[in-house]
Amino acid sequence: MIGRTDKGLFITTGTFTAEAKKEVTRDGAPPIDLIDGDQLGELLKSLKLGVTTKMVEDVTVAPEWFAGI
Repeated sequence: MIGRTDKGLFITTGTFTAEAKKEVTRDGAPPIDLIDGDQLGELLKSLKLGVTTKMVEDVTVAPEWFAGI
């Protein structure tokens, strides 16, 4: 990173390797934030950017359990 920046940012819809996570915490490495797919989804939800949420309860009856009564 060259120029007038304080920190780098890498975003993926997937995941980062253990090596990538280790590299950003290495002594002397420039400050870089990693945001993976799970974190990106949570950020989009919390900031209400392009997503909506709906809580759904799904109940399934187990007929075999009732047949034994």
